[in-house]
Amino acid sequence: MATPYETFEYDVLVIGAGGAGLRAAIEASAAGVKVGLVCKSLLGKAHTVMAEGGMAAAMGNVDDRDNWKVHFADTMRGGQYVNNWRMAELHAKEAPARVYELEAWGAVFDRTKDGKILQRNFGGHKYPRLAHVGDRTGLEMIRTLQDHGIHQGITVHMEWTIVTLLKDGERVVGAFGYDRERGRFKILKAKAVVIASGGLGRAYKITSNSWEGTGDGHSLAYHAGAELLDMEFIQFHPTGMIWPPSVQGLLVTESVRGEGGVLRNKDGHRFMFDDIPDNYKSQTSTDPEEGWRYTQNDKNARRPPELLTRDHVARCINREVKAGRGSPHGGVFLDISWIKEKIPNAAEHIKRKLPSMYHQFMQLANLDITKEPMEVGPTTHYAMGGVRVNGDTQMSSVPGLFAAGECAAGLHGANRLGGNSLSDLLVFGKRAGEFAAKYAKENSAGQISDAQIEEAARQAIEPFEYGAKAGGSAEGPYQVQHDLQNMMQELVGIVRREDEMSRALDGLDKLWDRARKTAVYGNREYNPGWHTALDLKHLLTISEAIARSALDRKESRGGHFREDFPNKDAESGKMNIVIVKGADGSMQLRHEPIPAMPDELKQVIEEMK
Repeated sequence: MATPYETFEYDVLVIGAGGAGLRAAIEASAAGVKVGLVCKSLLGKAHTVMAEGGMAAAMGNVDDRDNWKVHFADTMRGGQYVNNWRMAELHAKEAPARVYELEAWGAVFDRTKDGKILQRNFGGHKYPRLAHVGDRTGLEMIRTLQDHGIHQGITVHMEWTIVTLLKDGERVVGAFGYDRERGRFKILKAKAVVIASGGLGRAYKITSNSWEGTGDGHSLAYHAGAELLDMEFIQFHPTGMIWPPSVQGLLVTESVRGEGGVLRNKDGHRFMFDDIPDNYKSQTSTDPEEGWRYTQNDKNARRPPELLTRDHVARCINREVKAGRGSPHGGVFLDISWIKEKIPNAAEHIKRKLPSMYHQFMQLANLDITKEPMEVGPTTHYAMGGVRVNGDTQMSSVPGLFAAGECAAGLHGANRLGGNSLSDLLVFGKRAGEFAAKYAKENSAGQISDAQIEEAARQAIEPFEYGAKAGGSAEGPYQVQHDLQNMMQELVGIVRREDEMSRALDGLDKLWDRARKTAVYGNREYNPGWHTALDLKHLLTISEAIARSALDRKESRGGHFREDFPNKDAESGKMNIVIVKGADGSMQLRHEPIPAMPDELKQVIEEMK
């Protein structure tokens, strides 16, 4: 029978319009195929704009000792060597070309005195490596990609949500969704689908992610049969706003520390000097004066301890707060105002280098960062885990389904280095678009059964049916989401233990039962309660994947810290945890050995130690 829903046909469908999605759509369109782009919010309101500090690329503009080998070694070391080494290699080699390409498309970068793209220091990077635009780099990336993309003939569907992927046998051949304004169902047929839907921070109470970050892409891929990888590795960015409560979790960019900001407890003590890991002691300063010289790109200075990897800094802040040495609202102090001791016109310098942070704190917290320290604390920021992809092509384990950006796993291993996310979007967004277009040219359109579409529509409107039956007495979706976020924050957060994560899995079973019976009232037009009810399936799916993987990894590594297993385990470091949907619908977990690294890359790591 003919479907009653509006239908669109594309060669390549891209789900998500952040940096990775836009770059994939541009590349696919340049290959001569018909491209559709779907975004959950308005075009331009991508979480990419929150990546403020810069994009990491070994261009050597500030320190000519930098090259792809150093970048590769830094990325692998930061990821604790469970990274997909092929992705780390490609990323380090191709990032400079992607940055110069962005510049050619109109991106306006900060400049060195001789006119090159300026690069700044960032945590975990040996040399100044982050090409930046003040502290608004992600915004400039999105602006540039959109301005370039509108000339490529890409059809954009704004404020649409995808609820399920459509398949023909084992192959993904489209998606089923609805427009958020009117609630009308849409069918999008495609020969290849690229998921670039971003992160999953909204599974937690305190997060830098905006409302869209509900793990849709991870969950859509999982329910379509794709494998998820490294889901236990969640990055808690050390510095998010914690006061006032209305902005709790909002990101305070690492650029503040990259420009000389220091962390102090309530006693004024610069506590990051107390705990420098052995593997960073040769690079890290214990002298505050030397740390300041490092921020001035002095080639002989060593990294200040505030620029250690994010997982380490977040745990140190957590330790100070738990020991009763925190700030009044449960964080610590981040102070950039102290540089007035070092340079004339410090206030103007801070405003020029950190314009977004200056305005953010003035407008939201009535605090002048040129005069006073900020209160900050860890915030759920980034998922290293996601859809398992081929390092070269970005295709998942399901034919026709590609993934790029934060919802794809592999590049970052156990912990992402700051700045690697933006260059990740460019490098692998391009590759996903390129190979999705190639796949679309080599394959015909698939067949989508009416039964598949009818089942997707039935599941989507189920919350309204519960509302009609309950007559106002059933639970709404907001309370379920609230309870999930609190539980994940408390039991599967920065510091984890077996008993707490087991409780979380029991709690997830109960939350699944509640979510299946949530009621929505009214009609499908302008109904945020309905949107939230549909998001719950994604949030619960990815929360279960995180909890199961974290419970299984009995060691501490990168963004995964076990209080009951505080050390690394050599054997655990040789394997990845893979999650896949079983034939009975249950979540299955298996261990898979990390592929052996080629000798020439092993040699690179040895040389860089």
